[in-house]
Amino acid sequence: MSTTPEIWIPGSKSHSIRALLIAAFSKGKSRIRNLLISSDTLSTMEALKRLNVKITYDKDNNEYVVDAENLGKGLESAVLDLGNSGTGTYLLMGLAASLEIPVTITGDESLSSRPIGPLAEAYRSLGAHVTDNKGYLPVTIQGPLKGGSLSIECRTSQYLSSLLLAGVLSKGDSKITCPILFEKPYVGMTLKWLDEQQIEYEISKDYQETFIKGGQCFKALDATISGDYSSASFFFGLAAISRKKINILGLEKNDSQGDKRVLEVLEKMGCSIQWIENGVSVQGPEKLKGGSFDINDIPDALPILSVIATQAEEEVTLYNVAQARIKETDRIASMAENLSILGADVTEMEDGLKIKPSVLHKAKVKGYDDHRIIMAMAILSYAVKDGIEIDDTRRADVTFPTFFELYEKIKKELSDA
Repeated sequence: MSTTPEIWIPGSKSHSIRALLIAAFSKGKSRIRNLLISSDTLSTMEALKRLNVKITYDKDNNEYVVDAENLGKGLESAVLDLGNSGTGTYLLMGLAASLEIPVTITGDESLSSRPIGPLAEAYRSLGAHVTDNKGYLPVTIQGPLKGGSLSIECRTSQYLSSLLLAGVLSKGDSKITCPILFEKPYVGMTLKWLDEQQIEYEISKDYQETFIKGGQCFKALDATISGDYSSASFFFGLAAISRKKINILGLEKNDSQGDKRVLEVLEKMGCSIQWIENGVSVQGPEKLKGGSFDINDIPDALPILSVIATQAEEEVTLYNVAQARIKETDRIASMAENLSILGADVTEMEDGLKIKPSVLHKAKVKGYDDHRIIMAMAILSYAVKDGIEIDDTRRADVTFPTFFELYEKIKKELSDA
């Protein structure tokens, strides 16, 4: 008798980085369980160690201990290499200003191509001294943050999340207006952490008007990180295109992560979604439906949703996700190119992709040094006769170091089911 294949998803990258930063700037001793260990979180941890934060693994209790008692002590300046971590870079910028020493943030070539200009200007408005490379890394920031009022267009939610965290440690109150705000669920994740820290703030329902009381502080954490919905989405996608059932475990139904909404999209495409103990069960349908989907709130899901779309029996449009062009790569153009190479009938739009039913064939595609594109193309190989060759798969370790190991395991279980 066959059993339903199942997979445990590692901890959330977004929650892990937020937990590390709050713990580091609490100036206390925190304990964090189920912390994601990937290249992005490791880059963040190494950056915090350069600020004299001690981070150790407690094997007996299977948890990480973050001792921030000596945060910034004895330093005249600091240079932090965040590697490929956009989340670590953006969220750390304003927090670093609370140390009141010049802190320089650098990153790899991909990270250095992502714009920081609007956020740098926002911190200038709040009193920090900021120098940057014409709106890109490296950036040097020195506090103190004095507080004040500013308006910023947040075409990535990480700008607002950064300002929310930094506002807590600002000497004065901050008022932030966001006439444009993308990826709202990720702001909700940051607000969850502020609520757990009992931070005083006010925010409008649309998140476009925020008040943060200055002169507050973070408290040490005792936290467990929930599974990563962004990572889980690749296995949601595998269930969809395999037309089989997979149990994806380690996920909390009421988690604030935005990519949970991928399940809503798949349900509209015909998948059966059932919440179970410790996670969710996804059953792919015999025929995947098409549709038009606004994915502004879940831009990281563009690669896997476009892969799923190639297996639908009707046209699929993914739109209002122009910010996907300023991720690790231009994900709209990159996915359009890869899918076209494989024989898909795909149209690149300014803010998304339109994909019509077509027959795919084996070909070599690019990973673009982008973990989400690499994992999406690997999932698509399941549905392509003779598979797909990806030129370089190393970047998958940015968020999901065990992805390929688990993928091979689940493919075997699907064949046996």
